[in-house]
Amino acid sequence: MPTGSSKRRLTAGAALVVAALVTTTACGGGSDDDDSKGAGYNKAIGNVANKSAKKGGTLKFIAKQDLDSADPQRAYYGMTWDFMRYYTRTLITYDTKPGAASNKLVPDLAESTAKISDDGKTYTYKLRSGLTWEDGSKLTSKDIKYGIERIWATKVITGGPAYLKTTLDPKGEYKGPYEDKSKDKLGLKAIETPDDNTIIFKLPKKNGDFEQMLAMPSGTPVKQSEDTGAKYTQRPFSSGPYKFQNYSAGKSITLVRNPNWKKSSDPVRPALPDKISVTISANLEENDKRLMEGDYDIDMNGTGMTQSGRTTAIQDHKDNVDNMQTDFVRYVALVTKTKPFDNEACRKAVFYATDFASLQKTRGGEVAAGEIATNVFPKSIKGHDDYDPYGIKERKGKPDVAKAKAQLKECGKPDGFSTKISARTNQPGEVDAATALQEQLKKVNINADVDQIDGADSSSITGSPSVVKKRGIGMTMAGWGPDFPTGQGYAQPLFDSRFIAENGNYNESQIDEPKIDKYFDDAIATVDPNKAGEIYTDLAHEIVDKAYWMPFIYEKNISWRSSRATNVYSSAAYSGRYDYVSLGVNDKK
Repeated sequence: MPTGSSKRRLTAGAALVVAALVTTTACGGGSDDDDSKGAGYNKAIGNVANKSAKKGGTLKFIAKQDLDSADPQRAYYGMTWDFMRYYTRTLITYDTKPGAASNKLVPDLAESTAKISDDGKTYTYKLRSGLTWEDGSKLTSKDIKYGIERIWATKVITGGPAYLKTTLDPKGEYKGPYEDKSKDKLGLKAIETPDDNTIIFKLPKKNGDFEQMLAMPSGTPVKQSEDTGAKYTQRPFSSGPYKFQNYSAGKSITLVRNPNWKKSSDPVRPALPDKISVTISANLEENDKRLMEGDYDIDMNGTGMTQSGRTTAIQDHKDNVDNMQTDFVRYVALVTKTKPFDNEACRKAVFYATDFASLQKTRGGEVAAGEIATNVFPKSIKGHDDYDPYGIKERKGKPDVAKAKAQLKECGKPDGFSTKISARTNQPGEVDAATALQEQLKKVNINADVDQIDGADSSSITGSPSVVKKRGIGMTMAGWGPDFPTGQGYAQPLFDSRFIAENGNYNESQIDEPKIDKYFDDAIATVDPNKAGEIYTDLAHEIVDKAYWMPFIYEKNISWRSSRATNVYSSAAYSGRYDYVSLGVNDKK
């Protein structure tokens, strides 16, 4: 799942403060205090900080960037998936427990996990009783089928994950509900709804990750009479405990209780606050200040505090800070369709010219930013190893200028070349890191202009191969976390040629290699997760060997939780950010 040009660097004072955090406090664990007390550095990692069943109040989020889409079939940002569970539900979802326990799949709209046929191709679900829409009408199996069908309408519904589409209809025969010729617009043959309380999925090929796909928001029901197509993102119709009171794109969101939601039909969501507000502001330093002053409770984007914010937080408010190990990898995609990156040696020149240690420092150092990465997979995914063909760890992250120049000579560019690197202005440190990389590449005469974009527009800029070509973008800096915790759920959108899309494309390198596609097919067809992991290890080596995609950080961050926020814990299912659906507030704090 996806996450100014001034040349800022981590100051010596800030670095000392962050380093002190490691030496004075046990990393990765909470204190031994009673959970009900709530305070403590790293209290929300592996624990529930400030447990409470108290209902009421307003939970206040601040965000530097809007949802990529409020439409569940179009959303792809992890923070959006986390947030939209307030107003969306799926057949299956992730457990509301701290840490790795959150990766367990549990029933949501369904009474139980799937009844799976002996051949592994048919999944049958019975729905819970009492399921309703925000207008009080019954939510049925046909609503679920219709919502999923919207994924096929790629001319209208752009940007979301394509797993269900490619798994249920690999030949792309269905055209989506808007072009559906059947009277009820439910013509997708792979999904059957024999009655309002039963839904059956029939897979052409077995896929052990299928229920993981249904747990994503793309599996959310949509009521056909309320579907407004591309405009649905402006006002989705709720099946969850909250509904939209207001959504002003790029400015604010207000959710209020959905009076027709029944707690008896929903064992997952505690629905503690009466209201949930989001204020969107691109002023990152001011956002951190307002968090520390108590005006807001949580940063909705979940990508960590700024350099100045984390320094102040660690010095003055350490009990409100968690040093999150996320499942995100920060990377640079080398666009193989943009010259001269169609040449492998030119791509390798970037690997050798990059000062990984400097990029790490620019983003905040090992504690605040994370360890230098050499594998495309995060450590939590089977397929990760310490493979390092460029000797990055051996040279302690420093560049090898001689080898970079040798690669430039091999690719026919001994005097270097010019290109562009895209970076999102509202992702902390991304433009700074891109600017630092720009300076590093200049030392071998690779001149990379930094193309700054708004992260909310990335699916239509870096996610559009035609726009990438038009703008001359050769490198894209971004971050990626698992859609679900397997090699398929992490890597297929990034590297499989069959996932390249006209818009909302995340194979930003535009890799089109049958060998890599076959790795995915072989791993997906394997029922043994360890054997699949071995195949994904080979795939990861191939990606790095051919220099398609350059990982540089296994991400960590410094995150803030207010003293009034209750039930706060880090969820592995949402890449280490807080589990928003469990949060409450206590105004006495």
